[in-house]
Amino acid sequence: MHAEKSHKGEGQGRPEYDVIVLGAGIAGTMLGAILARNGAKVLLVDAGEHPKFAVGESTIPETLVTLRIMADRYGVPEIASLASLAEATGDINHSFGTKEHFGFLLHREGEEPNWHEATQLSTPSGLSQTSHLFRQDTDQFLFNAAVRHGCVPRLGHPVSEVDIEDDLVRIHGVDGTKTTGRFLVDASGFRSPLAAKLQLREEPSRLKHHSRSLFTHMVNVKGDEVLHHEDSQRPPTPWYNGTMHHVFERGWFWVIPFDNTSKSRNPLVSVGLTMDPRRYPKNRELTPEQEFFEFASKYPAVARQFEGARAVREWVSTERLQYSSTRSVGARWCLMAHAAGFIDPLFSRGISNTATVVNSFAWRLLDALREDDFTRERFEYVERLEQGLLDHNDALVDSSFIAFEHYRLWSAIFRIWAFGSVVSANRLQSALLRYRRTGDVQHLRELEDVPNLGLWWPDHDGYKSLFDAMVTQAELCEQGVITGEAAADELFSQLKKADFVPSALGFDNAEERWLRPTPRVMFSLFRWLLTKAPADVRKLYLGPTVEAVKTLASGRRPF
Repeated sequence: MHAEKSHKGEGQGRPEYDVIVLGAGIAGTMLGAILARNGAKVLLVDAGEHPKFAVGESTIPETLVTLRIMADRYGVPEIASLASLAEATGDINHSFGTKEHFGFLLHREGEEPNWHEATQLSTPSGLSQTSHLFRQDTDQFLFNAAVRHGCVPRLGHPVSEVDIEDDLVRIHGVDGTKTTGRFLVDASGFRSPLAAKLQLREEPSRLKHHSRSLFTHMVNVKGDEVLHHEDSQRPPTPWYNGTMHHVFERGWFWVIPFDNTSKSRNPLVSVGLTMDPRRYPKNRELTPEQEFFEFASKYPAVARQFEGARAVREWVSTERLQYSSTRSVGARWCLMAHAAGFIDPLFSRGISNTATVVNSFAWRLLDALREDDFTRERFEYVERLEQGLLDHNDALVDSSFIAFEHYRLWSAIFRIWAFGSVVSANRLQSALLRYRRTGDVQHLRELEDVPNLGLWWPDHDGYKSLFDAMVTQAELCEQGVITGEAAADELFSQLKKADFVPSALGFDNAEERWLRPTPRVMFSLFRWLLTKAPADVRKLYLGPTVEAVKTLASGRRPF
């Protein structure tokens, strides 16, 4: 597979590399490690150096399973080191925090938060415990792994120009160097040289959601005590033990601690503020720090949480976060992950979407390298996947921002998202266990044969209809056609009628604010699965358990 390096001068002989990857962040390093481990000659290029600051630290169960799938499928065990808090701590270092829940608390200007207007989805503990990844450490760990597997690194190397030709690709460094390859992957993010060269940015973007952001890392951020809630008002999992979202009208604060486990040696907390610039235009007379604290001062509990906190690095202040691309693949090139588009960090989909794309793209590119065939058609699925991920996340986040000022409507949207997220992880886990038991990669490829690419439960018509109803009701509310209460009533009615939604987990109950898998809840769930659940839902929930037993019986470890 390796291309022989030409010694005859640029433009003669074969390209120097099989694949040139622009961007040595989490997307580029995962892909680079996979390609190099499987025989490709890869150049990994980045304008910056490691360690580097990055946000997008929060994982979800779908993320963890996808990382395990890639580690097994492509023989890169280092990728699985990010798939649980225990593995990240053991394999990398003690800089990571735990994420025991997704928590949301509604705020109104000048008022204390109402403890009734809160929602929390607890994530399972143990092997699949979600975490807060300290990205400068995880990204450097994966970069080192990529180099160890054979990638050639070229850091501190800004690229000024790219060329896509019939028989090769070429990058031009600002230092005047030129390097050739058989295929170009741009994983460099918003300022993609490839997107600029081919004029791929969609103008105006089709995306409905609008938000801008301020963020940094801080110390001395306070915990749950700032809420002044009595014992009976507190959620079963402390807010500080997970990813905390303080939501307000068309915006939200995030609090992602790295210091919330006994093993952590990292005192930092990732902190950010994201809001609709149409409602909150940027105040250019204030510094980002001043603007952040001015916003925080409007909400008493939020103000107390950041009282005495200070940033340990420069604040980042963005313009509108959302961007999209007209195309993301072509003959000999791919615009991958955040180079193709971005929505909002609200539901922690950054790493998950990235891993999903890398997993589906890597095997196609390895096949293309073996067969020396780089036609656009080979990668068309990847483009549809990237666009689907963008569109569904755009619809979800836009609906959520609309609902933030209507608690019951937000609660209904939260449940539709949460249910889909749980099912997504089960679906992937079942396929992974079948693959581990049989060694047949077809179990993983079948995950791609779905009608609704980019949706978390992509092969279920009922869930797609529920998701579409969520979007419709939120839009009608925004237009003033119906009230937030009426929209919420309709969605809760649909949740209760849906025979594929297990009432045992509380997804259809507006009064059940804390969604968590207690033994009582799990017993009720299994009784429902055995007596009332549709066959496809029963398989999704019981499948991982059955496959784990089969794997153990075959003498293998399921995890």
